[in-house]
Amino acid sequence: MRIVKFDSLESTNKYCEALDLMQVEDFTCYWAIKQTDGIGQRGNHWEAAPGRNLTFSLVLHPTFLPADRQFRLTEAFSLAVLDFIGAIDSIKPIVSIKWPNDIYVAGKKICGTLISARITTQAVSHSNNLAVISSAVCGIGFNVNQTAFPDWVPNPISLGMLTGRHYDLEPLLMQLLHSIEVRYNALREGVDMEQEYLGCLLNLGIAARYKYEEKEIVATITGVDPHGRLLLTAEDGRRLSCGMKEIAWLM
Repeated sequence: MRIVKFDSLESTNKYCEALDLMQVEDFTCYWAIKQTDGIGQRGNHWEAAPGRNLTFSLVLHPTFLPADRQFRLTEAFSLAVLDFIGAIDSIKPIVSIKWPNDIYVAGKKICGTLISARITTQAVSHSNNLAVISSAVCGIGFNVNQTAFPDWVPNPISLGMLTGRHYDLEPLLMQLLHSIEVRYNALREGVDMEQEYLGCLLNLGIAARYKYEEKEIVATITGVDPHGRLLLTAEDGRRLSCGMKEIAWLM
């Protein structure tokens, strides 16, 4: 594990994407104390007060993962964050995953991740090639000591708001990276985390409101397919399979 620390970056993910990733050691962490233009899901801005939260990106080389199974990285990272939060004794509320990879505590968002992967073809035999993930940039924003957020940030919460404590960021980063490393190594060893991920999924089996095809619908999450698409059954009986940009939560 290698950690590269910056006082300020526009975005750790943008910084990593500009690198020659094949020259970067597996599990290298790029950590910014301040991000001036952090990126969230759907291209949204990630709000993080300078010096109060964890904002970092990991460069990985998960060549053991077939390209069509890259959602397993999302499962592993999401569960790693849950492991990390679960190790903080003073936090008792239920922790859950809002598909695909936002982490919620007590119904509010504490962490978001953003994973981008690059694919390459690997020779399996003389006549057979397999598309695998040559590299991945996994960005994480975790709310730690920030207690006031802009009005436009939906349902935010932080460790400090949950516990009333102030945290040193570097030891916390090391603890979170350890949780990620454990899950990443388990993934490398072939551990299937799908059912564990589903068991932590927010609104699984519960009817809720969503925006789909520009209309409000009521639907129930039934699962996630191997490619990471959300599976739902609408109130009218339709079975839906949705990518991230095809459906929005109405909470």
